[in-house]
Amino acid sequence: MKFLILRAWAVWRRLRRGARISQLDLQYDAQVRRLISRANPFAAWHERANWMVDVAAWLRHEQRVTLVEQSAGRRVRQQRARFLLDWLDAHRDERKLVQATLQKTLREAVGPELFSATGMPREPAFFSELAARLGRSLLPNGLAGRDLSSLFTAMFPEPRDAEWLLGLPPRTVTRFWKLAADDALAHNYRRQIDEALLYLVTNVLAVGISPAFRQRLDSTVPMLASPFMSLRRELESYLSLPGPDEAALRSVRMLVAVCQAQTDRITVHAEKHGVSVSLVYHIERMRSQLARMSCLIELRATAASHGQPAADRVRGLLADLVQTHHRHASLRGLMAQNFTLFARRMVGRRELPGKRDSARDSRSYAGLLDAGAIGGVFLAIAVMVRTSLPSEHLPFFFEGFASAMNYGLTFLLIASVGGVFAGWQSCAAATGLVARMSALDTVDGLRALQDEIARVLRGHTAAVLGNLGVVAALVALAAVSTRLFSGAPLLDFGRAHGTIEGLSAVGATPLCAIATGFLLWLAGVTGSLANNWFALHGMREALGHHRRIVMALGVVRAGRFAAWLQRSVGALASGLTLALLLGMVPVLASFFGIPLGIRHVALAGGTLAAAAGSIGVGALSMPEFWLAVAGVMLTGVLNISVAFVCSLVFGMHARAVPRRTRRLVWRALVRRLARSPGWFLFPAKAQALPPAVVDVEDVDKVHRPPARRRAGGDR
Repeated sequence: MKFLILRAWAVWRRLRRGARISQLDLQYDAQVRRLISRANPFAAWHERANWMVDVAAWLRHEQRVTLVEQSAGRRVRQQRARFLLDWLDAHRDERKLVQATLQKTLREAVGPELFSATGMPREPAFFSELAARLGRSLLPNGLAGRDLSSLFTAMFPEPRDAEWLLGLPPRTVTRFWKLAADDALAHNYRRQIDEALLYLVTNVLAVGISPAFRQRLDSTVPMLASPFMSLRRELESYLSLPGPDEAALRSVRMLVAVCQAQTDRITVHAEKHGVSVSLVYHIERMRSQLARMSCLIELRATAASHGQPAADRVRGLLADLVQTHHRHASLRGLMAQNFTLFARRMVGRRELPGKRDSARDSRSYAGLLDAGAIGGVFLAIAVMVRTSLPSEHLPFFFEGFASAMNYGLTFLLIASVGGVFAGWQSCAAATGLVARMSALDTVDGLRALQDEIARVLRGHTAAVLGNLGVVAALVALAAVSTRLFSGAPLLDFGRAHGTIEGLSAVGATPLCAIATGFLLWLAGVTGSLANNWFALHGMREALGHHRRIVMALGVVRAGRFAAWLQRSVGALASGLTLALLLGMVPVLASFFGIPLGIRHVALAGGTLAAAAGSIGVGALSMPEFWLAVAGVMLTGVLNISVAFVCSLVFGMHARAVPRRTRRLVWRALVRRLARSPGWFLFPAKAQALPPAVVDVEDVDKVHRPPARRRAGGDR
């Protein structure tokens, strides 16, 4: 009985589906007749182009369906293309009219810019490009005079159109090609592809032999022997051949691969010796142009050997044009591009000399503790100077300026003697993490990244413990000594009690600690940019061989001074920026009526020690004191976590890590943190290291391509 019911249900579904298909055929027939009636090969070019845009819009039309009917909706989108082609095959007169209209419109359309400029990165002028894209999004976009590129972008105005093109079966693409093209049109487009290749190789050559590139390659190689010059010569020879030549094609392919390898060499050189936004932009643009050249060369070679282009290559080229055009034409794409350029410059260098930002073993952990203790000595002096100021508030600007001068001198002293201030090395730590982001789609790559993150967080923890332990001990000792020997407390009771209440974990401390963590990250950005600028402009060699410096210090001392400045320029720039931010941001916030305070773990711990030492032993019995202790601990966690998360996000954007891989990284980090939080904070023995928490199924999801719409076969 159950079998009979299921069989009857299947028959009923087939009948319903057949009725629905016949209903769709009737609807499509009326719509196609209205479209075909407007085809006119003798109309003006703009009328014929607008008709092609309407036909493409009908083909791409996607009906609103529920999740249950989503697969059926995908089949319907493919049925439109097949129905149109079958309808034209059944109506020969209308087919000739449509074919004449399409061929005449495409023959009159000109512009190799479709193949050479569509989707290519533009000049890195942010505000002018922003104004241009805003104008294109707000103003109506008309078809330019017989421009093939504007016709193409009007026919495929949505980014998801690339998915529709990829979903078309190869046979359908071949049938469209036979409908819209003939030998004369194929020859015309072959000529435009040749012009696009010459345009692209000229741009690649102009950048490849520029001083900025030649200085980062082997400058002793003559310019005529450059692979970019060779690519230009071989490509011109290949394009001038009357027929297919496998030897010339292999030579062009090899030179394109060599030029791509040259861009990789320049990237490695830039990561070691400094990178600029302009250099990153030109590298990315050259890579895009070489990839487009490779695609056009393969399409041309296939067409030359088979008499017509392969359907798969045509479909792939059109989908790539749609994707790149919308990615580089949207406001979001512009923001993402400039954000990536800035992030690449910020974390562009993998090697930062003299930076101690991670604890790889117990020895390096102890070294960071010692460096943090050295920094804690100077921080204790800064806290004592800050608390010795009169309780009456100065004008906000002068109070902030005095705090900035106090912090700035302290940070300069810390950097000059090799100490560490907890938090400002977060950006330099992200620079080291960039090197681990090249193989995140594998289990080993994820484990290597997690190990590096753990080392960095241990280094931050060691710096915090060194700063906090020394500054709290020295400030408390100074407060107790002042109270015993002078008879007057360092802070009066009211001010000390107010200080303890202000550091409570249940007040505004978490928000202020998050804001301070962001300021720490900004200071790290400045330090990384300064270090990158120092290396990019070759300042070590310039200072070490400067005539006046050599005359004043001597050759050996001048070299030592330049080497020390190279090691310390990042820390000096970070310290000065952080001092200015810590001193003046609260003043600026108070100007707008925002009660924003500074909550850094070391400074907060020293302030709490000064208040408790002023009160005496009775402070230990106050509930407010223990809430303040919890607030200092929470401040340390938020300071380091916010600064580190910002740096890690910037590092991922600099490496252009895909979104799915980024989610996998965060998921793996959360799992490992939940399983062994102490592993991120303290050095562990080699035999006690826990295995990395990486789910193999999650890694498989990264390799698994996104589900595409299933294309039905042609009838």
